[in-house]
Amino acid sequence: MVTHVPAEATGDERGALLSFVEAQRGAIRRSLIGLTEEQAASRPSASELSLSGLLKHVAETELNWLRMAQQQPNGAARTEETWADSFRLVGDETVGQMLEFWDGVAAEVEKFIRSVPGLDDTFPLPEALWFPKEGRVSMRWLLLHLVEEHARHAGHADIIRESLDGRTAFELVAEAARYADQS
Repeated sequence: MVTHVPAEATGDERGALLSFVEAQRGAIRRSLIGLTEEQAASRPSASELSLSGLLKHVAETELNWLRMAQQQPNGAARTEETWADSFRLVGDETVGQMLEFWDGVAAEVEKFIRSVPGLDDTFPLPEALWFPKEGRVSMRWLLLHLVEEHARHAGHADIIRESLDGRTAFELVAEAARYADQS
């Protein structure tokens, strides 16, 4: 891990898990520092992935998991026909708009997780080939899954960014810290 995740207050499992989710969000956000919209949308490796596409995908995926946990419909849910659009900006979408959208999702996730009675509370998984029939998962599982999902894509983002301009995650952490110090 490129950054240190601060220790939680003793016994604050929610806080610890939310901190690890946020650390992985930060890795993806930092991969976009200083890029133009065109650079963020480019695909410099053998993969079809772009940094702006990864950003959109993780933001939408996090919202989808939140809505499942809340047991509410997701108005932004993808269909088979629109799935590819979850990996690229379309129309007048921008990196800035996606970052703002994701910030809103992140705030909603934290508020929701802090409001549930316990991390052992569960919610049903939807019917899908990759989920067990009548499967349920806990809020703890949800947070661990978000860490897993975001970390996987943060690794993709590291490779894409380094392929674009040679900048590594360590350099981007330092740049983000310098920017934060100036604010």
